Amino acid sequence: MTAQPQADAFQYELMGAALRYIAEHADAQPSLEAVAAHIGLSPTHFQRVFSAWVGVSPKRYLQYLTLDHARRLLAERATVLDATLETGLSSPGRLHDLFVRWEAMSPGDYARRGAGLRIAFGWFDSPFGPALAMGTDRGLCGLAFAAETGRATALADMRGRWPAADFVEAPERLGRWVAAAFGGGEVALAPLGAPFQIKVWEALLAVPSGHVVTYGEIARAIGAPKAVRAVGTAVGRNPVSWLIPCHRALRASGALGGYHWGLDVKRAMLAWESARLEASTAEAGAGA
Repeated sequence: MTAQPQADAFQYELMGAALRYIAEHADAQPSLEAVAAHIGLSPTHFQRVFSAWVGVSPKRYLQYLTLDHARRLLAERATVLDATLETGLSSPGRLHDLFVRWEAMSPGDYARRGAGLRIAFGWFDSPFGPALAMGTDRGLCGLAFAAETGRATALADMRGRWPAADFVEAPERLGRWVAAAFGGGEVALAPLGAPFQIKVWEALLAVPSGHVVTYGEIARAIGAPKAVRAVGTAVGRNPVSWLIPCHRALRASGALGGYHWGLDVKRAMLAWESARLEASTAEAGAGA
């Protein structure tokens, strides 16, 4: 490994630790000095590195973690899914700085509860805590976060979705996709789900990074306007969190609603995306 990748990996770990610390202590409004001390950097160095890596200052990022951020998102960045879906979901699209290739597995695969499938799994560091990745030869079929649930619970949860599959711990088979998930590049998705769930997840893929949508709008967009409760259940059963962005689904009131891997994780994801969107918007304005 060359010096630059080593430096990038070290910076990634430090900033991931900073993001988690800020999220975990958001209610206490931690100071710049407190966060910097937690990861072992001087306040000045931390401010510079964090702003370059995340795109906004630590103070601005902390503002995104406040409880009313979701309501502001709903008021300012609600996506009209009907118009978005008209562009079609068959071609690859940009999704928070990475290129996603989507290929849902067949209803037959789902009905067999994973029988005949060999699923590799492994644990990885992420900006949102320990991440459990699962995949087949076709792509990632699972991505879970264990910061709030714990590793054992997350692993049991994900294995329980495909109880007849053959699971093997092989993180080396998944590393390139996980790196793409959080850092850029191409990642293949191959989730297992019932036909209705697949429709909901496809709709979620149409919601741009930094924007949100309500459960009711998803229901209308997939042609089932009265199935809001079923949509909520399908959102909660999304097996590939973050990449299929169920964290972008909110209640009509602007409340965060539930999140399978914990509301603090959901809040951190929304804050991360808002920070990146603000940074890219500022860059575009400066270059105009």
